[in-house]
Amino acid sequence: MIPLRHIRIITRHAYISSRTIAMRRQYSVKSQSLIIEEFGDPLKVVKMMDVELGDVHRKEVLLKMLAVPIHPADINTIQGSYGIKPSLPHVPGYDGVAEVLEVGSEVQGLQSGDWVIPRILSSGTCRTHMRASPENLIKIPSDMDKVSAATFALNPGTAYRMLHDFKSLREGDVVIQNGANSAVGQAVIQIAAAMGLQTINIVRDRPEINELKQYLSSLGATLVLTEEEVRSSTAIKEMTQPILALNCVSGRSGTEILRRLAFGGVMVTYGGMSRQPVTVPIGSLIFNEVSVRGFWMSRWNTKHSDKPERQHMLDELHKLVIQKKLKPPSHSLVPFEQFKKVFENTLSAEGKVGKKQILVFD
Repeated sequence: MIPLRHIRIITRHAYISSRTIAMRRQYSVKSQSLIIEEFGDPLKVVKMMDVELGDVHRKEVLLKMLAVPIHPADINTIQGSYGIKPSLPHVPGYDGVAEVLEVGSEVQGLQSGDWVIPRILSSGTCRTHMRASPENLIKIPSDMDKVSAATFALNPGTAYRMLHDFKSLREGDVVIQNGANSAVGQAVIQIAAAMGLQTINIVRDRPEINELKQYLSSLGATLVLTEEEVRSSTAIKEMTQPILALNCVSGRSGTEILRRLAFGGVMVTYGGMSRQPVTVPIGSLIFNEVSVRGFWMSRWNTKHSDKPERQHMLDELHKLVIQKKLKPPSHSLVPFEQFKKVFENTLSAEGKVGKKQILVFD
């Protein structure tokens, strides 16, 4: 991606249609970008600016963004509290799908109309257009809808890796997870179901709990319980003990699912929404020999950016999408010019009930 410091910010609005850009031009391309010049509250520090991109070089492609999901990592990055702290000014956006509009004369393997996703996360996808080097992109099939294409790599990728990399799971095995209504949680349910696994899914109580339980069950969840119900449920006692626990809440909730693990089980922590530490019961460590691991998808993607394991994972996830075994998370579509609504919803109650906020572009 082109570093922001090499881009000249202009103040007047400019709109260029996809059809116009796709033609060979003698003028520069302009884009609208979300930009932060300081870390802080997304509602205060994120601004939209017009940016001049310049002509596409012979080894570059010109992209038009189609859809960009906003993840908790995006919010934390803007706040300056994420594991990766970018230099400023910075264009946010870890994820998304784009259409290739123009291809440089020396570019091979891509053509106008292709769909691509970022190879490297935190590539600044919150903008209408961008120039990019082909080596920083992954071509994906365009036979998916744009929401599926924008969301099938990161959150489902996290679910896929946790279900494949920490325990050798066989059909009929049981996985327990908290935060089951999150985008990753919804992907875990669907991928596990496709693998023939059973899932115990823990969610926080809420007024619309019955609707949420029905929705997660429709995705393939074996059992859905609130954090209060899990402590007294007879249904969970009748199931085989889980051998894998997936924790994105931590605190008391993390301890509760850890206690449920069978001998030799593994708990993988990939989040801490409660902002509380993971507490491991001594009995689980000594007598059940459980293991406690951590997982960060950004690091896995960096290590496997050009390795066959990543392409194999994307191929498998795409196959599930086409087979209608992997649906996008419950979501809200927000026009790009209403970007503040995305941050409002993500930071509000709506963002806590499994509604993925997705920016869409004309």
